[in-house]
Amino acid sequence: MDSKTRFLLPFALIVATLAVSTSSIFIRFAQADGAPSLVIAALRLTFATLLIAPVALSRHLDEIKRLTRIEMLLGVFSGIFLALHFATWITSLEYTSVASSVVFVGTGPMWVALLSPLFLKEHITRTTVVGLVIAVIGGAIIALGDACAWNNGLVCPALGDILQGRAIWGNFLALMGAWAVTGYLIIGRKLRTGTSLVPYIFLVYGMGAVTLMIILLISGNTPFGYKTTTYSWIFLLAAIPQLIGHSTYNWALKYLNAALVAVTVLGEPIGSATLAYFLLNETPSLMTLIGGALILLGIFLSSRSE
Repeated sequence: MDSKTRFLLPFALIVATLAVSTSSIFIRFAQADGAPSLVIAALRLTFATLLIAPVALSRHLDEIKRLTRIEMLLGVFSGIFLALHFATWITSLEYTSVASSVVFVGTGPMWVALLSPLFLKEHITRTTVVGLVIAVIGGAIIALGDACAWNNGLVCPALGDILQGRAIWGNFLALMGAWAVTGYLIIGRKLRTGTSLVPYIFLVYGMGAVTLMIILLISGNTPFGYKTTTYSWIFLLAAIPQLIGHSTYNWALKYLNAALVAVTVLGEPIGSATLAYFLLNETPSLMTLIGGALILLGIFLSSRSE
């Protein structure tokens, strides 16, 4: 890694986190216009693929053609994992609370850290593990802050309510979302060491869009017939959180281990809370501030080893 890249990496990860943090804002606006979550997810990757297609096909077509069969297959699986992440996590919200879903899907970095030594032969330092655990705890605190209320003391839902009935299926779907994003990041780390960014994201986003469109049609939904404003919000979702945010994370995977990139993604709730304060007049709770501080501390500790 040259000195210029080393200098740019921290700023790139901050930009990526801020970009991805707009995701919940745009999704909320699109949902308010009547778009189902699966439609939003499918069109998000479809628009992102269409936006990157002119550059990929005009400037990188030869490189795309030179991809080996193994590289193509890994890219296809990465796209499927990305699609499954969106599909399972979004669907989990129909069965369980947002807080529970966030806690389970937020375990993704833990799975990345556990599997990276096996699949990527990357050694994870003790400092990275400690930082990762602190960041995950911070994310859990933010999620609990959304679920709990202050009524002569902090009142939170019982553990039994989280682990029974429809909720347990929703929590399992959120956990599947964590496993899917783990596969997406690990394959990305493996491929990005030898594959340029644009061919990689064109293949992955394209395969993810196809997979989600198939899921969309099987579920009986349609991507057509929504308001112009709805498509505008989804277009912004594709342009900013996906093309800027996710693509910057994928760029960083060439230089940083997958565990560090994964733990950086946990900074999204901090950016979302900040944007919600300015755009939606939502004041962050004390638990959000505490959880955010722990996430930042975790990211700092994890990044020290790099």
